Amino acid sequence: MPRRHLHIDAAKVLASHLIVLHHFTVYGPLAYALDLAAPRLTDFFFEYARMAVQVFLVIGGYFSASSLAPHGHLQFSHLIRRVGRRYVRLVLPFSVALLLVIAGSAVARGALQSEFIPAAPGLWQLLAHAGLVQGVLGVEPLSIGIWYVAIDFQLYVLMAFLLWLGGRQAQWLVALVALASLLVFNLQADGDNWAPYFFGAYGMGAFAWWAGHSRQAGLRLAALAGVGMLALLWDFRLRILLALVVALWLGFARWRIARDGAAHTLPVSLSRAVRVLGRCSYALFLTHFCVILLANVAWAHLQWTFWGSAGLVALLAWSACLALALAFERFVERPLSGLRLVN
Repeated sequence: MPRRHLHIDAAKVLASHLIVLHHFTVYGPLAYALDLAAPRLTDFFFEYARMAVQVFLVIGGYFSASSLAPHGHLQFSHLIRRVGRRYVRLVLPFSVALLLVIAGSAVARGALQSEFIPAAPGLWQLLAHAGLVQGVLGVEPLSIGIWYVAIDFQLYVLMAFLLWLGGRQAQWLVALVALASLLVFNLQADGDNWAPYFFGAYGMGAFAWWAGHSRQAGLRLAALAGVGMLALLWDFRLRILLALVVALWLGFARWRIARDGAAHTLPVSLSRAVRVLGRCSYALFLTHFCVILLANVAWAHLQWTFWGSAGLVALLAWSACLALALAFERFVERPLSGLRLVN
């Protein structure tokens, strides 16, 4: 498993906050007020910031390759046990975050009449979320963005299975499924509840890791670029272009670090800040909808009309999202990650 590197943490910070800003432009009366105040800016965040999820897909594939198969083939036995640990690691903080969102939704329902506020959950809904199968079963989600947690788990399971099935030739099998994703599955509009839809970006992240460790790094990165260009010529998608750029960037950076140990250097205080913010990106992703709910309640209650008022409320809420994520990572996610419920 590679050490934490600043360039990856910085990418996670940027991507996670772009996703948060995208959601501020989508949900509730505050989003409407922001659109009236700065339509061009909100149009940008609405249309393009959501693509930042591709950064996490590529990074997810990169790290799954580094932990499951650093040399291109499976490096462990007990596949079910490894998958179980991954599930526990994802679902424990996810469950706590859902409790926060359920509480925030209850407050919002008492103060606002809006379709974006989730209804009180039923038992079936809770069970579907606990099993990370809410999207597959067509169950109404309790929070925004939580589809990604389920997809991340599916992608990890699919990668582990392909590596187990492929043995010493596993990279070819991963490449085949990634290519099928780019050329077929990713073009199916109704396929985004299943891992194959996203496996193209995930697979590019895996090959970024493998290329960076290869003695033929340049050739492998060129092959990765060629496959990405083929997919774009087949059907141009801006999200796939972004995934390709991120994968090539990660692969090149990994190759440089493997070759000469080059690391990204920043002033100590800035490096520490990037690492801390990168570490809490998952917590930010899990918890920010609770703040968006309460920010919309505050906006409706305050009824401010002065210039910039919507932007001020959004800025304060964005800061609250970050504060909550930092606390959640420190006091919830980190302690739960140390639990070993699956041996």
